[in-house]
Amino acid sequence: MIETNDLLTIKEASEWASGYIGKDVTPSNISYLIQYGRIKKIGKNGSTKISQQDLLNYYQSYNGSREVYFKENLGEDLNWALSFDQYKEAETTKHVHRLHPYKGKFIPQLVEYFLDNHTDKFKTETYFKKGDIVLDPFSGSGTTMVQACELGMNAVGIDVSAFNALIGNCKVEKYDFADIQNEIALITNALENFVKNSNAVEFEGKLLQELNIFNNQYFPVPDYKYRLAQGEVDEKTYGAEKEKMFLPIYENLVNQYKIKLKQNKNETFLDKWYSLHIRNEIDFVSDEIKKIKNANTKKIVSMILSRTIRSCRATTHADLATLLEPQTTTYYCSKHGKMCKPLFSILKWWKTYSKDTIGRLQQFDKLRTNTFQLCLTGDSRNIDIFKKIKKSNEAFGNLIETQKINGIFSSPPYVGLIDYHEQHAYAYDLFGFERNDELEIGPLYKGQKRDAQASYIQGISDVLNNCKKYLADDYNVFLVANDKYNMYPSIAENAGMKIVNQFKRPVLNRTEKDKAAYSETVFHLKNK
Repeated sequence: MIETNDLLTIKEASEWASGYIGKDVTPSNISYLIQYGRIKKIGKNGSTKISQQDLLNYYQSYNGSREVYFKENLGEDLNWALSFDQYKEAETTKHVHRLHPYKGKFIPQLVEYFLDNHTDKFKTETYFKKGDIVLDPFSGSGTTMVQACELGMNAVGIDVSAFNALIGNCKVEKYDFADIQNEIALITNALENFVKNSNAVEFEGKLLQELNIFNNQYFPVPDYKYRLAQGEVDEKTYGAEKEKMFLPIYENLVNQYKIKLKQNKNETFLDKWYSLHIRNEIDFVSDEIKKIKNANTKKIVSMILSRTIRSCRATTHADLATLLEPQTTTYYCSKHGKMCKPLFSILKWWKTYSKDTIGRLQQFDKLRTNTFQLCLTGDSRNIDIFKKIKKSNEAFGNLIETQKINGIFSSPPYVGLIDYHEQHAYAYDLFGFERNDELEIGPLYKGQKRDAQASYIQGISDVLNNCKKYLADDYNVFLVANDKYNMYPSIAENAGMKIVNQFKRPVLNRTEKDKAAYSETVFHLKNK
């Protein structure tokens, strides 16, 4: 074992770690390890150093261990190249792919791998070329459409969820950036004036001061998280104890500033999951957006509001994706290792996401090609693709009728895993979209038992049989699924297709709470 007593600056540590693991490790990455207690900070701010031995121990426990762990648990047939573990999160959520949160999407690198023209020892031939038309009958957040656009291909998405279709179309739309910036500036100025005299603003400022004092005393950074990582603190007991200590301070401020923690009604998602102050701001911005004349600008600014209010729900940071019960008091946050609070204004997130959205759209605008992309709202089991495309875009409709669709790249829903409408319930309330929960294939509420599996097999088979009518003769179909119930051989048979290849890939970093080894299979299907 290598041993060293050297002390490194953050910059030196980033250079050493980059060389050791063969990937770019930035000073910010090192600061993150210190902040979250993975390695110990030595010295004070301005002269911070860390032990090279601490850094070595951290990377020795991490470097390469995931591949060994995954293969031990999932089998040696796992294709580690398809883990894409060499990419940072910023690359797997590049440009418009992080325009709006979406649970259950695949990373763009996986789509690129099968759509582009490279070959390797696993992918021994190319399946698509520039100018081809790719179909995603379970479009979700539109990842396939975006990557097809980057690669010079046309793409059709279909989704039973009107909101999912909106997300996908917003990602691939062409925009007047000056108009977007102007409209955002007008709304931001109006919102600032709207909240200026609100007692919620003064209340939140005072609450932040009190939390800062309390957290510095009981959860000092990075010492607390380091002690936590070393097992020196019982987080559950300590956190609960400090929650009780701070609660009287919070309640006094709520009473002093007459803060309304809940709305008077509880009929809809927007009623239940937002404080009255935030709900008033949501309604105000929504009314301002309705005044926008440019349709594309109105859609993307609406998307910014949707992204904003998702982050402002009355829930803990650790439960943003799951939602248990509305959180109306301060609480110990296991994600951040300190006392946190609910939100009382959308202004900060509105500004943050407005700036971020414009930046992402501009990045993608430099990469996009002059091709057609369109997501249709409909049921892939029976939708008339050619007719619906032609109705929306005649030029694209003419091309697709002449050329036909060259293939499919899609990730169908997993049986009994996600309710796709419910994950965006706030958006359905916000936009007034009609929900089609009953048309989802394999939703969470139907479970995973035998009857649910049979219904799922029938549903996916029906989709493939309908889509086949619009495919070219020598099509290639790629479906990404975790097929633990071995349903896809039956699906292929029902659709008159054959599975010609399977690519088993590890899925990394699925959620913060679930680190178990997990894989999915990319099924390659062709006509029988």
